Amino acid sequence: MLKAEGISLSYVHENASLKVIDNISFKVYSGEFLSIVGPSGCGKSSMIRIMAGLMEPTAGHVIYKGKLVRGPPEGIALVFQNFALLPWKNALDNVKLALDNSDMPDSEKNAKALKALKDVNLTGFESAYPSELSGGMRQRVGFARALAADPDLLLMDEPFSSLDDLTASQLRGEVHHLLKNKNLPVKSVVMVSHNVDEVVELSDRILVFSKAPSHIVDSIPIKLKYPRDKQSSEFIGIVNRIYKDLYSD
Repeated sequence: MLKAEGISLSYVHENASLKVIDNISFKVYSGEFLSIVGPSGCGKSSMIRIMAGLMEPTAGHVIYKGKLVRGPPEGIALVFQNFALLPWKNALDNVKLALDNSDMPDSEKNAKALKALKDVNLTGFESAYPSELSGGMRQRVGFARALAADPDLLLMDEPFSSLDDLTASQLRGEVHHLLKNKNLPVKSVVMVSHNVDEVVELSDRILVFSKAPSHIVDSIPIKLKYPRDKQSSEFIGIVNRIYKDLYSD
């Protein structure tokens, strides 16, 4: 579905160049939940923004469904870490932001936004403003906004990191169940996270990035059945492998 080929990223500050990502290539397959994990500052969030067409790499390119990504492509949606909701718009209107560039009638936009809110269990909160919602509910609005755009590929930038542990655990289960719903258009997911247990819980495959300038140090397929037992030797073994990757490079 998507290919990242030879991606490098450098920042220039006060005439000095700092390389963050160094010649990274990987593929995202249809039907796959792929996670990227790595130490702080290794360029995980930058990589997902490059995939979304929101940043340009210093070198390399991204190809989505056979076409070079130049700006945000139709069919890719991004869920942000910090909710990214407009405080003066209610939940319904925040979801409808995903449809602003569409020429569909307002009635159809309303219907799609209402369905997306229903999909994330927020029916009845359409008129609520972000300040009236809990952190978990605000992030559900963020997911609904992404789903309203009918994406084939959903990108998530540390979507649970702003939530308390209990809320994050509950929402992870709901999101995994939702994304496996064959009635939704989402075919593949890429999630960036610093939470090792989280990526093992949710992923079909995990890419481990090194410290900056980052490269891929491991690609780990996960064959465990869902829901996954965090106390099982198989789960713990994968967690330990990732930590070994992170600290050995």
